[in-house]
Amino acid sequence: MIPIGDHNWRRRVPIVTILLVVINVAVFLYQSLLPAASRNLFVLQAAIIPRMLLTYPSLRTAATLVTSMFLHDGLLHLGGNMLYLGIFGDNVEETLGRWGFLLVYLAGGIGAGLAHVVTNPMSLTPTIGASGAIAAVLGVYLAMFPRNRVRTLLLLGWFIRLVDLPAFVVLGLWFVLQIVNALGSLGMAEAGGVAWFAHLGGFVFGLVVGGLLRKKRPAHLVQQRRW
Repeated sequence: MIPIGDHNWRRRVPIVTILLVVINVAVFLYQSLLPAASRNLFVLQAAIIPRMLLTYPSLRTAATLVTSMFLHDGLLHLGGNMLYLGIFGDNVEETLGRWGFLLVYLAGGIGAGLAHVVTNPMSLTPTIGASGAIAAVLGVYLAMFPRNRVRTLLLLGWFIRLVDLPAFVVLGLWFVLQIVNALGSLGMAEAGGVAWFAHLGGFVFGLVVGGLLRKKRPAHLVQQRRW
């Protein structure tokens, strides 16, 4: 199940959402064009490394909670994250305002990074990606627009179909998948290369923020159709 768009009637250009996509793509291109040795060093310096952050706390290691959000490990990683940000970020930006949206994005990413550090304190694996920050955006969207329709590509073997599903189904199933994978990763030396608890931390943060600010929803973004 892959979301490819939502039905909304936003009135403003989502400048911050667009800028975040552009910055992530630009950093990925820069990262990809570096020689292998320089690229590895670049990633090591910008990524979250839980054990290093806890053992040698400093401004430099703390900064990786932010810098790590703008690096990605391959086109699939980048593309998936930017797809979700592009679909769900515009409505959240219009609701929270540009600065409010940026604050929630960055705070959600930092909270997600801390959730990963706390649940994997001995890990020496560099962790990068915007997934935690985007998970916070998804949480806000779910809290504010649970019934908005999301155009979704269903892939069930040979059965492929485009359907409109309510956001609470699409994002609810996404959240359940993160929980299942996070619980399955407990006790493992590494979580299969995916920071599942970062996703959960960011999403829960977004749910709380969205719940608290739910009354700020612009009426033109709220779909009244019942499911």
